[in-house]
Amino acid sequence: MSADPFSEEEAGGREATRGGIQSLDMALQVLQALARMPQPATLSELARRCDMPPSKVHRYLASFINAGLVGQRHRSGRYELGRGAVELGVAAMGRLDIVNNAADRLEEIVDATGAAVLLAVWGNQGPVVVRWHRHASFVVTSLGLGTTLPLLNSATGRIFMAFGERRMMAARIEEEVARAAKLKLSWPDLAPKLRSVEALCAKLRQAGYAAVDGRFIPGLNAISAPVLNWQGEAEAAITITSGDRGLVDPRSPALSLLRGICAELSTHGASS
Repeated sequence: MSADPFSEEEAGGREATRGGIQSLDMALQVLQALARMPQPATLSELARRCDMPPSKVHRYLASFINAGLVGQRHRSGRYELGRGAVELGVAAMGRLDIVNNAADRLEEIVDATGAAVLLAVWGNQGPVVVRWHRHASFVVTSLGLGTTLPLLNSATGRIFMAFGERRMMAARIEEEVARAAKLKLSWPDLAPKLRSVEALCAKLRQAGYAAVDGRFIPGLNAISAPVLNWQGEAEAAITITSGDRGLVDPRSPALSLLRGICAELSTHGASS
């Protein structure tokens, strides 16, 4: 008989704590710790983070893997959130008022532009795609529901980098800058330095939108604008993607439409 991951806590019957089940509370601590880690984690890293014996953490992870909430990389053996956890997160974020209000306008943009449109909100590791509407002629990309986008080199990420709540963005920006510097990455308008990031953010705030062209991701162009709350911070970003280089022209009809819709949603759709 296989070991029950909750057997230690349930040997004398399930122990309730604060109206819950102690063993389940402890298991969820492991899942929450994994969600907060910026990279896939080893068993020992998770055990240290949770202050639990590795053997206990391993049993919890085995149950989460069976449920699809956790995945394990074959080569490294590291653990990461599974598809089931991503689906739960996307479903929860999809119930936010701002998402429901903005989602009604996405088809309008698709029909008017013939391009693909996505809606993203801030997740625990960065901007997460919670709505994704494709046109019949959409460009094939790796984007999809639950995708977490980078801050430095995606139009969506740059919107959150420039318009997001500063303290919430700071740690993620520093992580991406450090990683880019280590890998010696750079982009046409950005160097992997915090001063360069601040200068770019100032330009984006002045422009009111972000655009990246095929020099960032070959064949893919994108424009993004923020949906702002009453404090002027990004609650969400709407992004149009296309293979058409004209999309990123400052005079493009698509950009005018996008900015107009985001301005309307910023007034009426953002939560307070």
